[in-house]
Amino acid sequence: MAAGNLEQRVAVRSRDELGDLAAAFNQMSADLAHSNDLRRQMTADIAHDLRSPLTVIAGYLEAMRDGVLKPTPARFDAMHAESQHLLRLVEDLRTLSLADAGELTLNRQAVSPLALLERLGTAYQHQAAQRGVALKVEAVGDLPDLNVDAERMAQVLGNLISNALRYTPAGGEIVLGATSEDLTPRLTVRDTGAGIAPDAVPRIFDRFYRVDPAREENTGESGLGLAIAKSIVEAHGGTIRAESILGQGTTFIIAFPAGK
Repeated sequence: MAAGNLEQRVAVRSRDELGDLAAAFNQMSADLAHSNDLRRQMTADIAHDLRSPLTVIAGYLEAMRDGVLKPTPARFDAMHAESQHLLRLVEDLRTLSLADAGELTLNRQAVSPLALLERLGTAYQHQAAQRGVALKVEAVGDLPDLNVDAERMAQVLGNLISNALRYTPAGGEIVLGATSEDLTPRLTVRDTGAGIAPDAVPRIFDRFYRVDPAREENTGESGLGLAIAKSIVEAHGGTIRAESILGQGTTFIIAFPAGK
């Protein structure tokens, strides 16, 4: 292990304390190896996501410098769009880095769940209408306020709504909901979109994981939206999970401990 070969196993020969120690060592070794593999994959994914927009920008600049292409508003717009993609990726990586270090700043305040959902519904109403998707807000009355960072939670819900819009066809709907079960406040984002295959659901919060890589490559998204949502929710002491039926839709459920 000291040489970098982290996945080592020892034989478990007894059921006593030494056996427990050996089993714990094997688990530790497997976890370290898995984390190392994830780190390598994430590094490769970051390099890929940085390379694509940089290649476009560099290509246009070199062609215009050499006189092969003339500067036009359309070409500047294309370069600007790619630069914005880079800025979003860098900001997403910064947010995840802060969350990993436990340094994500939260400006908590009492926030009405209904007001939060209505704010996001209004913000995304036009985009949903352009796609022919109905965006609704449904919440039961007399819900207790949430003690959360309103801007961070708007970021979480915005990521979930954007994700739902990408996979919900025209004529479908997205419903933003708020309920309370056993004193546990819950926010939900439910869509009638394509749904997620059962084997993919456990991985959708992994960094850079894309359910449909071929489709996601051209959306301008970093592949970090759900990972960021999970980090922000957990920084609030909450949980987030997904329930999905392939071909019928997906529901994301955010739950906060009572009083949080």
